[in-house]
Amino acid sequence: MSLSYMSGFGNEFATEAIPGTLPDGRNSPQVVAHGLYAEQISGTAFTAPRHQNRRTWTYRIRPAAMHGKFTPFAQPRFHNDFVQGAITPDQLRWSPLPLPEAPTDFIEGLFTMAGNGAPSAGTGIGVHLYAANRDMQGRYFYNADGEMLIVPQHGRLIIATELGTLEVEPQEIAVIPRGIRFRVALPDGASRGYVCENFGAFLRIPDLGPIGSNGLANPRDFLTPVAAYEDLEGDFELIGKFQGYLWRADIGHSPLDVVGWHGNHVPYKYDLRKFNTIGSISFDHPDPSIFLVLTSPSDTPGVGNLDFVIFGPRILAMQDTFRPPWFHRNIASEFMGLIHGAYDAKADGFLPGGASIHNCMTGHGPDAVTFEKATVADLSKPDYINGTMAFMFESRGVIRPTAQAQDAEHRQRDYQSCWAGLKKHFKAP
Repeated sequence: MSLSYMSGFGNEFATEAIPGTLPDGRNSPQVVAHGLYAEQISGTAFTAPRHQNRRTWTYRIRPAAMHGKFTPFAQPRFHNDFVQGAITPDQLRWSPLPLPEAPTDFIEGLFTMAGNGAPSAGTGIGVHLYAANRDMQGRYFYNADGEMLIVPQHGRLIIATELGTLEVEPQEIAVIPRGIRFRVALPDGASRGYVCENFGAFLRIPDLGPIGSNGLANPRDFLTPVAAYEDLEGDFELIGKFQGYLWRADIGHSPLDVVGWHGNHVPYKYDLRKFNTIGSISFDHPDPSIFLVLTSPSDTPGVGNLDFVIFGPRILAMQDTFRPPWFHRNIASEFMGLIHGAYDAKADGFLPGGASIHNCMTGHGPDAVTFEKATVADLSKPDYINGTMAFMFESRGVIRPTAQAQDAEHRQRDYQSCWAGLKKHFKAP
C-alpha cells in the first residue's frame, strides 16, 4: 500500500499502477493504453468554479456501467429516516455500540444514530456508528448520497477503493468521496467507530484568517492513495446507497479495477495527532472553532453544514480562567464522540466509542465533579492534557435522533444526573 501527499484540496493528483497508462494531454483518447476504458467521475457540477471543482479521470479495465439490475437491499439499521415531528431538547448520551457476536461486515454493522436534511435536498448530515467483526467478502459499496467521513475508534480499517487503498487506525480519519466504490477489511478483527455522511458541499480545510499561514490541519498531512487495481472475475455484489435507501446488484468482476487516474475527487486520510492546536496563552477560553479540522460550508458564509472538530492533547496555560470547556448553549447542534482516553469536561460516563447529542440551545458543559475540581485548580501551572482524542460533528441543523437510537439499550437514560450535583454558591452581598 502506498500513499501520496495531498498538498491541497484543489490540486490535481496523478498515479498509475502500470507505466504508460495515463494519456499524454488527453483525458479521453480514442484508444486508451493497455486496452483500458476512460471514465470520468464528477463530484461537483461541471461548471463549478475551478478552485471548487472536483473530478477524476479513471482508466479502468471495465466501465462502471457493467453490473446487474439493482434491487432493494435490506439493512434496516442503516438509513436516513431521522425522526420527524417533536423531538426532545434533552441532553442525550450513549455507551459504546456493542461489538457483534454474529459475523458482521462494515455495511452490516452500520447503525444510524441521527441526522438532518436529506440527500435529495443537497444539505444536511447522517450520523452513524459501526461495529463489525469480519471483512467485506465479495461485496463492494458506494454512496451516491454524500461523502463519508470515517472515524475508527477500535481496530484498524483497510479501505480498498477504486483509486487505491487506505489503511486507517484509531486517531486517524478517512474521507470517501461521493460515488467512489470501496471494500473494507478488518486486519485486527472486531472494529468499531463513527461515520458521518455529508449531503452538502464537500469537506475542505478551513481558511486560517488572522491565524496566518500555519496552524490547525496542515495540507501536507492529508494523504491520497496511489493506483492499485484488481483484475478479478467472479460472483460479486455491488451495494449502492441512493436517496436514503440501499440497493444491490450482481457484478461479475471487481469494480476496483482502475489502473491509473488523475484528478481531485479522491479518497484521503489524515492523522488527527498531527493537528497543530491553537490556544490562548493569556486569559479566557477560545471558542471550539479553533479545533476545526474540516468543514462543509453552507450557503450562509461562516456557517457550516458540517464542521468536524477535535479535542486532542494540548496545553492549557490561561490565567484567571475556567480552563475546561465552559457551560454553553449554541445555535449549532453537536454530536460528540470519544476515540481515545478521557474527555476533560466529563469525569465519568463518556466512554471511548460512546456518543452524545446536544442540540440547538440545549445547555451543557462540565459535570459537577469536573466543575468543582476546575474551580480550585492551581492556575500558576499549565495543565497538560495528554492521552485523549475526542471529536464533534457540528451542524447548523438540529441533529434529529433516530427511533432506534432513542430506544437503544446502550442509551444512558440517566445522563442528566451528571449535573445534579452542581451546588448553589451564590451569596448576596
